[in-house]
Amino acid sequence: MELSTLYRECTLNQVSENDIGKERRVAGWVENIRDHGGVSFVDLRDMYGVLQIVMRDTSLLKGINKEDCISVLGKIEKRDEETYNPKIPTGTIELEAHSVEILGKVYRPLPFEIATSKEIREDLRLKYRFLDLRNPKVMSNMIFRSNVIAFLRQKMTELGFMEVQTPILCASSPEGARDYIVPSRHYKGKFYALPQAPQQYKQLLMVSGVDKYFQIAPCFRDEDARADRSPGEFYQLDMEMAFASQEDVFAVIEDVLPPVFAKYGIYKEASKAPFARISYRDALEKYGSDKPDLRIDLVLQDATEVLADCGFGPFDGQCVEAIVVDQFTATRKVIDKICADVEVQSGQKAYWFKLDENGELVGGIAKFLQERKEAVIEKLGLKKGDFVGLTAGKKGDALKGAGVLRKYLGMNSEAHMKQNCYEFCWIVDFPMYEIGEESGELEFCHNPFSMPQGGMDALCNADPLSINAYQYDLVCNGVELSSGAVRNHDPEIMVKAFEIVGLGEDAVKAKFPAMYNAFCYGAPPHAGIAPGVDRMVMLLAGEESIREIIPFPMNKTAQDVMMGAPSAVDEKQLRDVHIKIDLPKED
Repeated sequence: MELSTLYRECTLNQVSENDIGKERRVAGWVENIRDHGGVSFVDLRDMYGVLQIVMRDTSLLKGINKEDCISVLGKIEKRDEETYNPKIPTGTIELEAHSVEILGKVYRPLPFEIATSKEIREDLRLKYRFLDLRNPKVMSNMIFRSNVIAFLRQKMTELGFMEVQTPILCASSPEGARDYIVPSRHYKGKFYALPQAPQQYKQLLMVSGVDKYFQIAPCFRDEDARADRSPGEFYQLDMEMAFASQEDVFAVIEDVLPPVFAKYGIYKEASKAPFARISYRDALEKYGSDKPDLRIDLVLQDATEVLADCGFGPFDGQCVEAIVVDQFTATRKVIDKICADVEVQSGQKAYWFKLDENGELVGGIAKFLQERKEAVIEKLGLKKGDFVGLTAGKKGDALKGAGVLRKYLGMNSEAHMKQNCYEFCWIVDFPMYEIGEESGELEFCHNPFSMPQGGMDALCNADPLSINAYQYDLVCNGVELSSGAVRNHDPEIMVKAFEIVGLGEDAVKAKFPAMYNAFCYGAPPHAGIAPGVDRMVMLLAGEESIREIIPFPMNKTAQDVMMGAPSAVDEKQLRDVHIKIDLPKED
């Protein structure tokens, strides 16, 4: 739709050969200027495309520089055939300028060339993000993100889900990460929190009688950055269904996501419904991760029995995990790099050996295995030419290291990694409880509001560490897209679940007053999930960093270098919210 304004009659993608001979006013930014002596050419860029402007009256170019924002009135002409530019849709036409108006002048030297902004230092890109976004390659990700979100919203609406916006200022609650807290001006010494997720509100909507809810929800967690996680804030496709089971949630997601990936993904092949289902414990034992990349067909083997007492020091008394790779042709340099990368990412050392074409164990730790060669070959099912990657340590550490090793071995073995596709799977049957690494005490493993499998009977009679929950994760290509659960909607079961981790009924009522109160008034069974929008768009776009698909991302240390956040505030603002800063003295 053409939207004529004072500054332009149409956008640059709306100009075509049908306009030849017509007068048009267009606007945008000066991408490039070429002076050919007596005639000048300007590449004009807007959000939608590029159009070549011809200035035969060179006085029109006076005072115009790259990245100035201008409005141009002129006539659309056919280009000479030898000057066609097949790289742009408007490559067969140009606009002969009759008048030019400068709308916005560049007053300072550009910090970088717009066209190559993706190649410069990230801190400089983020500081001048408003310029970085002018780069069509960067802007295309934002347009792509917008289209994906619009499609998700359309699909959810078609399936009968009602979009509801839940509060941003809410009560602090223990949901696994640190809260961002907001001091209250009216209530001295009290704080709001930004929502880590709309978890409680969406469950309260189910109690309210809403049948199917969704929103593209902003979430806030004081977490460190990763390549696939933005610090501070992110968005998720949050959804919840009343009178629903785990199977009902799976059916909705398997209906919504495949069309999204088929329509927008850089790969045209994706898992068909139903997605593979793997228990949490099986995922760790088989793949060394609860986020397995199923494009890689390699699996772990427990080699403790045959290798723990082989005389190699790091294996003594430890669990040993092995990954056998056939058709592995990586050089020694590549193998050393893989081992180094595994140690950096997992904190666990990786080891290796081969069974060569002569049937001999060679390389890596092979000298420690010669006396048990046949036992090793039989246990691991080795064939001539097989490569074996190894990790060792306590069971959990060995599995973690092996999971990372599996990823790198797969990435370096064409025979074992399926390319150009999206492989989905469900991770199910998460433990309800675990022993916390830092506290050494019993804690919730995943989501404290999940329904334990076996209900009250399991909570009263089973070993807590043996209880599974109706919790599930959706994983795609080794990236966790989403977590979800069947909710604990029974207040008696809820109190008992928290009692096991040391929170009594009074504490539950105090921490979750609205939830507990609501569940006492006929709460329906309900279940939900919340796929991460940012991670999804990152996968679809084929980007390695999540910051490439966020309009204004923070840097890796949770700073907005463009806006200068976080920043100090003046004393009056602090007094208004009854806060006094007491920082430790610097040495």
